Amino acid sequence: MLHTTSSEKQEKASQQSEKVDEPIDVNLDFTLRPQTLEEYVGQEAIKGQLRIFLDAAKKRGESLEHVLFYGPPGLGKTTLATILAREMNTNIKSTSGPAIERVGDLGSILTNLSDGDILFVDEIHRLNKSVEEVLYPVMEDHKLDLVVGKGPSAQALQIDLPKFTLVGATTRMGSLTGPLRDRFGMIHRLEFYDKADIGQIIKRSAVLLEVNIDQDGAALLAATSRATPRIANRLLKRARDFATVHEKDIIDHEVAKETLRLLQIDEAGLEPTDRDFLTTIIEKFGGGPVGVATIAHALSEEVQTIEDVYEPYLTQNGFLERSPRGRVATMRAYEYLGFDK
Repeated sequence: MLHTTSSEKQEKASQQSEKVDEPIDVNLDFTLRPQTLEEYVGQEAIKGQLRIFLDAAKKRGESLEHVLFYGPPGLGKTTLATILAREMNTNIKSTSGPAIERVGDLGSILTNLSDGDILFVDEIHRLNKSVEEVLYPVMEDHKLDLVVGKGPSAQALQIDLPKFTLVGATTRMGSLTGPLRDRFGMIHRLEFYDKADIGQIIKRSAVLLEVNIDQDGAALLAATSRATPRIANRLLKRARDFATVHEKDIIDHEVAKETLRLLQIDEAGLEPTDRDFLTTIIEKFGGGPVGVATIAHALSEEVQTIEDVYEPYLTQNGFLERSPRGRVATMRAYEYLGFDK
């Protein structure tokens, strides 16, 4: 068995080889996340702006301004936050909006930061309102205003904070309040990836996973990955599992096809839940328009899951329309699922 260090694997992966000769080692435990902007595939416009942003801050010896990333799940928001910290050679501390329940929770986090540190807050749109309001002067002036005690004995305290960088991530930009959104120095929307970029990500991940994959296998996985790197990597790992069990030396078109069949993923990347979602609209509600809450009730699913997970890809690929009156299944959805309209 050939053993390679994590850094060596990262270097090999950056060359974007189409296949590797090393055998599979299912015990390896390392991240598939790119470590630098150069390794990060796709989102070229964002990378170009971030490169200028990073280089300017380093030349001036300053902390980064606050950054907000938004877009559907799995497109690389957390990865970009980690890359910012690595590029600035600083620490990153991660939390999420729902985890910061009280102002005291926020204070504990902020007072443990150092100059230049990055605080990454995922699902920042779910911050408690009182916590968000305390965050305003923190972002602008690096000062934390607290009230200690209650009633006549209450005292107002102001604590000076280190010059840190807040990096927020959200799948629901519209849920952010204007005052919070306006305090970010840079705001970036992450778009769905094209098939070429997804294919490149799959090849890079295959190098890191030490698994052989040919062009046809990578292309099929890329076409069914819903234009999302997280899903592409998940499909690659499942194809690796299939190849291991069936003693295949390479993930080719046939191995990829059988993996997708096992996972019940079709050639458009639709999973059973997607097909159930569209079928429910067509069969139970005449194709729509129908409200998202009604669909959620019919599917025993949460509204937020439908809006954040199902709808972005279905809308992007012409299976669903979102109108003021509700959701509508398109002609493509009818034809694809074999319904007459």
